[in-house]
Amino acid sequence: MPPLADAETWVFDLDNTLYPARFDLASQVERRIEAFVAAALGVDAVEARRVRVRYLQSHGATLGGLVQEHGIEPMTYLDDVHAVDLSAIPPDPRLDAAIGRLTGRKVVFTNASRAHAERVLLRIGVDHGHFDGIFDIAAAGYCPKPARAAYVGLFHRHGIDPATAVFLDDQTRNLATAAALGMSTVLVHSGGDALPQAAGPIHHVTDDLAGWLETIAPARP
Repeated sequence: MPPLADAETWVFDLDNTLYPARFDLASQVERRIEAFVAAALGVDAVEARRVRVRYLQSHGATLGGLVQEHGIEPMTYLDDVHAVDLSAIPPDPRLDAAIGRLTGRKVVFTNASRAHAERVLLRIGVDHGHFDGIFDIAAAGYCPKPARAAYVGLFHRHGIDPATAVFLDDQTRNLATAAALGMSTVLVHSGGDALPQAAGPIHHVTDDLAGWLETIAPARP
């Protein structure tokens, strides 16, 4: 792997990576998914929860099951489930500055929608100008991470050589695919349990994204 400071492309996951998991947007999204499933399929809350989990396991995301088995229009679903309250997430000027100092291109790679990504970037105060693109679930043909096809689509769309790219994500399974394709990987760990060690497909680990990026591209005195 080349030195991180020489990386040509930095690929960032969005949720629970560019902001800490403790702000728990995931719970809001899960509740909205279950409410959407209940309304769309005419089932009660218990069955909606079962459907969400079943489709997550069998299709990689609830959306995949709803589209393939029920013909749900993807953007209707995405707009609904991402209509979450972002007010708990504070601006992060330190992260904005750290990302801005990185050399090479920067891309957001998310299983969410582009509209959600733009809202989150605006909320945390990370300048959209830092990023050369947002590769969202629609750009991936509604094929979510960690499916290999999603990464290949990212590489093709943005001309990324995985051997010179760094991928930062909060999910080990997503990093495993990236590592298998030749990317350097960073686990952004913001849970309450102990910080894991770098091993296997995880080349680097941090629980402080801004601080870790500052070690790669320090601020000038």
